Amino acid sequence: MINLDYPQLLDQFDREIRAPNRSESASFLIWYLQKYYRLDVLEATDAVCDQTNDRGVDGIFVNDNDKTITVFQSKISQSKDKGIGDKPLREFAGTLTQFASTVAVNNLANVAAPQLSKLIKRLDLAAKIATYELRGEFLSNVNLYPNGTEFLKTTSNIRFVGNRVLKTTYISDERDLPVHKAVAFDTLGFNVTEYAVDANVKAVIAPVKATELVRMEGIANQSLFAFNVRGPLGGTGVNKKIRASVQDKTLHKFFPLFHNGITVVAGQVDVTEGSITVSDYFVVNGCQSLSALYADADVLTDDLRVLTKFIRLEPTSPWVKKVTEFSNTQNGVRERDFMANDSTQVRLQNEFRKLYAEEYAFEIKRGDARDPGRLISNEIAGLLLMAFDLKEPWATHRKYQVFDDKYSQIFGRPEVTADRIVMCQVIFDAVVEALPAIKNQLVAKYALTRYALVYMVRNILEADKMFYEITTNPQTFVRDPNDRERFLSCIRGIVGDVVEDLNSEVEEYGEDFDYRDKMRDEKWVKDLTKTIVTDHAKLIRRGKIQTFSEEWEKGSKAT
Repeated sequence: MINLDYPQLLDQFDREIRAPNRSESASFLIWYLQKYYRLDVLEATDAVCDQTNDRGVDGIFVNDNDKTITVFQSKISQSKDKGIGDKPLREFAGTLTQFASTVAVNNLANVAAPQLSKLIKRLDLAAKIATYELRGEFLSNVNLYPNGTEFLKTTSNIRFVGNRVLKTTYISDERDLPVHKAVAFDTLGFNVTEYAVDANVKAVIAPVKATELVRMEGIANQSLFAFNVRGPLGGTGVNKKIRASVQDKTLHKFFPLFHNGITVVAGQVDVTEGSITVSDYFVVNGCQSLSALYADADVLTDDLRVLTKFIRLEPTSPWVKKVTEFSNTQNGVRERDFMANDSTQVRLQNEFRKLYAEEYAFEIKRGDARDPGRLISNEIAGLLLMAFDLKEPWATHRKYQVFDDKYSQIFGRPEVTADRIVMCQVIFDAVVEALPAIKNQLVAKYALTRYALVYMVRNILEADKMFYEITTNPQTFVRDPNDRERFLSCIRGIVGDVVEDLNSEVEEYGEDFDYRDKMRDEKWVKDLTKTIVTDHAKLIRRGKIQTFSEEWEKGSKAT
């Protein structure tokens, strides 16, 4: 549970968002945008105004996906016994009138402090204000007084986010780290090398017995590798060679000559003559090797030693990420692997554990010990979001973009939650079920076809009266298993119609249809989608098929 009392609240803020000339309320808003809107620190900071003469505007966030403009005001109370009354809320309502029209926004940009003026222009608010929904969000670490609650009943465009909401909706972006018992390694007769960075950080390197390494706690349940970018990858070429050298006892003495070693980060590293003792430790590089040694523990001898680097560093230190990133090179590390420790991914995994325990498991690194439930990898989730939210199914063959140049676009948005990912997965399930009905099975088995169909479903849903509810409150449709099955049933109907139209369109191209090229062609996919959506709308107007909302409401009456 987070502590929102002052001054303990300030301890929640990362060092990089606390600055001498930044107000505490501005830091509070940046923290909120990071933790609840799920923006990265740069985007969150860019959205906040921390100058005087900000005309009552503490921050602005534009969501182009759902066409909303949110104006923020942030207030920290130093007393937990106080609340927010109607006066600051009324003043905030007055602040929002400055965004009433294009003319009003342009006027505000002309009279506001430079930082707010530049933010308004950078977000292109004047062009968007006429077609986007304007919202106000008042943020505080305390709750409302009754008169504040009464005032909000009279206005529909202000949301109050206070102590109660912050605590009940908080999803941690930190792992629940296990405590591993202290362990000692025998180094008698061997040289131990020490390198001190400063008084608190040092590295100790020594050849350590494999028989002692495999006794470290957390190998079996993989908690020892919490900070490693991957879990055990099984039978890769590198891992097979490691196991072969372990099983050949004549190679044990030579093991340090051809093995890169293991890196252990520990809160405490104590070196005495003939011994190294570590506590509060995690392996950040060497998961594959240590897992292979553990699997063959019965053939290990004291001759087999592994060069081990023990780094005295608090496991929660930001330096752990750098040590992990720079030391992992053996097994073809991918961009996805490096994002396994990103706060956004950890928060999503924690949210899955909270909301979908034993139903869905969110995998954020390869080889990780999986939670019970149906597996959804963050890579597949990213591709689904690329097709449904970014509306770029033709680009889903470039998987690397999910964790590279499109990472913030895909995951760094407030609407990207466990509920939204499950919703996209359910749509994907309906698509996969329908693939056998595609007459050209080469098209059906082509991976990009699946994401193109998800995109087509999205475009059809956009015309439905429930589209806003689907995209802003996906939990309504998928969090409860019965609602999820009902949602799947409604989507199945849409997908079935889409596949029929797709068959007709593809059939015209004949046997030589170059589906690979077409599914990667943005214009072709868009044109095909436009045709299918138009045909679908005609069938609805003629009463041949029902809309999503009609099917959904029919399902409600049936239950």
